[in-house]
Amino acid sequence: MSSKKKMLIVEDHQLLREGLKTMISAFENIEIVGEADDGLEAIRKVRNIRPDIILLDLSMPKMDGISIMKEVKSQFPDIKILVLTIHEVDHYVLEAFNAGADGYCIKNASRQELEVAIKSVIDGKRYVSPGITSKVLEGYIQGQKKLKEKSTWDTVTQREREILKLIAEGYLNKEIADFLNISVKTVEKHRANIMKKLDLHNVASLTAYAIERGLIIQQA
Repeated sequence: MSSKKKMLIVEDHQLLREGLKTMISAFENIEIVGEADDGLEAIRKVRNIRPDIILLDLSMPKMDGISIMKEVKSQFPDIKILVLTIHEVDHYVLEAFNAGADGYCIKNASRQELEVAIKSVIDGKRYVSPGITSKVLEGYIQGQKKLKEKSTWDTVTQREREILKLIAEGYLNKEIADFLNISVKTVEKHRANIMKKLDLHNVASLTAYAIERGLIIQQA
């Protein structure tokens, strides 16, 4: 009898998270061993639990899904990651695979599709929802992906993107420093670099830019 694969669910909406737990618990050979409702908690849980597979939303508080994937894959490359998201735009798909995603599933998927997606990823196969254009996946596999010409955004480092997200979510420098285990001076330096690179000079404009880039979801 094959042992069950350990899954961590990373999703910030409690109702959806509870629904996923109920649904996936009925899948064969899957054991849900943890859950997280923000990106930093997700990283802590991964280090403590060492799951076999992570079901990951891209739009997460404190640390977005792309940053989570890069962090996880740099430390634990064997952990499988299945993205479960509302985003169907090419940019998100390609960025997710570049960050280390093993599969990409849209949230309007059926129960059967989600089960197939999980099984495929666990078996080492790449999975992409049928709703995603085949051209996107083919471009990725063939190494012909070019999102856009190099833009200002491309000059912003991964750490700067994490700090931009936290600024846009309303956190102060001291809180950001505590979250990321860095000094306040380091946060201030990154913050200054972000403003200089993007030519944005207040929190409101940084927040608007973060929303435009999909780092945070604008509240209705």
